[in-house]
Amino acid sequence: MNLEDIIGLGVAGNFAHHLEQAGELKDFENVVTLEPDAPKGIFPFYVPCGDTFLGVYPIGTGNLFLPRYEANAQVEPEIVILFDIFYNEDRTVADLAARKFTVFNDCTIRKEGAKKISEKKNWGLCSKGIAEKWIEIDQFKKGGVMDHYHLCSFLKRDGVLHSYGVDAPLLGYSYFYGKLKLWLVDKLNTQKDFGPLEDMAMLLKKSGYPIQALVSIGATAYAEFGEKNYLKPDDEIFIIAYDKRTQTGDIQPSKSKIILHQKVQ
Repeated sequence: MNLEDIIGLGVAGNFAHHLEQAGELKDFENVVTLEPDAPKGIFPFYVPCGDTFLGVYPIGTGNLFLPRYEANAQVEPEIVILFDIFYNEDRTVADLAARKFTVFNDCTIRKEGAKKISEKKNWGLCSKGIAEKWIEIDQFKKGGVMDHYHLCSFLKRDGVLHSYGVDAPLLGYSYFYGKLKLWLVDKLNTQKDFGPLEDMAMLLKKSGYPIQALVSIGATAYAEFGEKNYLKPDDEIFIIAYDKRTQTGDIQPSKSKIILHQKVQ
């Protein structure tokens, strides 16, 4: 699997309180959703063959590079899912199939005056992070392997480990499983260039109608340290997905636990 051939997309506002804590709720004040807890929209963070900054592959596994300019960067701890994309004859999206998942750092800069979400998401190589270990999705619905997983995150600074994001069950996402999939299909077909959002059908076309998408499905709420502290060089990031039945939410490796460990440069 070569992730450089796969479009990278994110879901904005799929976990309670994250947008408020990140100071981004105002960006979406004119975006109307069908339900109060619905995500606000989809954004791109990587567009294969793109002719803008989004054409730079931003995902790393061991290092996270801060922007060369002064910027307030925060970890965004997320679950990312690899979906197969199926198209209709007219090139609209017919369906998505969830194949496997891992943890993801959708690292974001808090950039005043950014017109699009994507402008805060990709500033070059290793501006994102993904774990090397994946877990196959047996069924993307209640009763499947994802039911029992939790997501947590930590940041080590000057030898001290701090909770960064709250420990949250994956079932705590506002939209998940079938509801999320149907919403994604709809937004890929209908989301237009409006406010902080972009025309998704146009981005799929520019990407040559990719047969897979990497979708980060939303960041958790921040713990107190994560909300109040931006990243600094030499910080160490830990984002963890673990099976609540058999494991604890800590940085100790185990068989079915997924850990992304990044050093900030």
